[in-house]
Amino acid sequence: VASQCRLLQSSSGRPSAPQLPQLPDEPISLQDAPAGLFQLPPGDPFPERVTVAWLSVLALAFALVCDPQENLSLAEITLRRLAPRLLASLRLLGPGADVLLRPETADILLDRLLPHGQMLFLNERFLQAVDREM
Repeated sequence: VASQCRLLQSSSGRPSAPQLPQLPDEPISLQDAPAGLFQLPPGDPFPERVTVAWLSVLALAFALVCDPQENLSLAEITLRRLAPRLLASLRLLGPGADVLLRPETADILLDRLLPHGQMLFLNERFLQAVDREM
């Protein structure tokens, strides 16, 4: 995913972000966030060809590994709905340092938005209920 992000940034003429900027206080719009798809050939760690949907936000990348029969449009929509909620659960360790997700928050989000690894068609009312629950 990092290679795909760098390739997209270099081809668009945008400089790459060397370190994680401070998270803004307001929600982030992901409409223009770089995103894409690429395929991984059969082998380690996946026995068959898989497609990876990715989304880059700030200096982070989020990815979903999709089986061949999965809906890739739904994967992108799921990433765009999951990413801001995961960003809200980030704990920054310091300037230029790594970040950590609060595991309990990430587990709840993944369990609600991707139950048993299955992508769901998510409506706004359901997302608001998840946000209240968090």
